[in-house]
Amino acid sequence: MSDDKIKGPASYFPSIEKKYGQPISHWKTLVRAALPAKHMELVALLKEQHGMGHGHANAIVAHTLAEDGK
Repeated sequence: MSDDKIKGPASYFPSIEKKYGQPISHWKTLVRAALPAKHMELVALLKEQHGMGHGHANAIVAHTLAEDGK
């Protein structure tokens, strides 16, 4: 039996989209617009300005930075 379950930060994406009503691309655009801020500064931005929980914010930032090779 194969294990096709999504792992890592992307595993949070369906619940993030459902809870905050925006596609992941929206959140990634916000993160990229705030660069070159540091990882935890980006997490704080999502938490403070958009009411996102720490785990969700961290997942978006981690995935976005990894995707961009940062």
